[in-house]
Amino acid sequence: MIVQFEGVEKHYGDVTALGGVDLSIPEGSITGLIGPNGAGKTTSMLVMSTLLERDAGSVTVVGVDPQSDPRAVRRQLGWMPDFFGFYESLTTREYLDFFAATQKIPAASRPAIISDLLELVDLTEKVDSDVNSLSRGMKQRLSLARALVHDPDLLILDEPASGLDPRARVQLRELIAELSRLGKTVIISSHILAELEGICSHMAVIDDGVVKAQGSMDEIRAAARGTRRVAARVPDGRVDDAVAVLESGHDVTDVAIERGVLGFLLSGDDDASAAQLAGLVDAGIPVYEWRVEAAGLEELFMQLTRDEP
Repeated sequence: MIVQFEGVEKHYGDVTALGGVDLSIPEGSITGLIGPNGAGKTTSMLVMSTLLERDAGSVTVVGVDPQSDPRAVRRQLGWMPDFFGFYESLTTREYLDFFAATQKIPAASRPAIISDLLELVDLTEKVDSDVNSLSRGMKQRLSLARALVHDPDLLILDEPASGLDPRARVQLRELIAELSRLGKTVIISSHILAELEGICSHMAVIDDGVVKAQGSMDEIRAAARGTRRVAARVPDGRVDDAVAVLESGHDVTDVAIERGVLGFLLSGDDDASAAQLAGLVDAGIPVYEWRVEAAGLEELFMQLTRDEP
């Protein structure tokens, strides 16, 4: 594993940001960290990026503890935060040259490196443009080029698609896929599942400072198949009674009413579905319709990150 967390904790006074995170990132993967805002994604990335010290637990990044030897980690890591931080008086070329110099790349080698990076992120024509003149999508790609200037093995991208229009999001996804083909390990955080589902090979769901689920996309999808979306139609005058019966069960979450139809998530198989239906009938509630569909990743995500009572 290129990144390994075991029981990692981070506290800010009385607030627990990470409450015992266990996380494994396979080398060569594109791993998505998905979770609501405030779930602990950025704190986890700051810890693995050497920018924040943990309070407990163990961490290795590229085989090194980032807290005991941050320089060794930084030599193999590219960090792209969720804000640009540009020196806007510089041109694109000058901006990348500055960061190449901070990585102690010889001056004679920098022009070729900058040219290759600008070609990779499709900004060659903007080489002499002021950074301040670039669109948000171009700035995002330039920020990624900056993270790549020292050719790191591991890239950590915090909310990289935030604020981008649909075209820029597609371009960013294509660029991340190309980086993976070049042998980079990429970690991406987002609170929007759709941004990650189509590109990631692995995923970890984080909420309340702990990892609720992780694995390959096939493993995550297999977990989703254990969750079903049920739609039920009962008499209008018995809707509240039906909701009470359903919410009393341990396997039911996210009960909602839309256009007179009850919808909810159900953990379990056909027997669990039949038990819920029987519970309504036993309560004397007529059931006019009962439709069961396999749930997807979005339903699994909602179930894993729901507010606990």
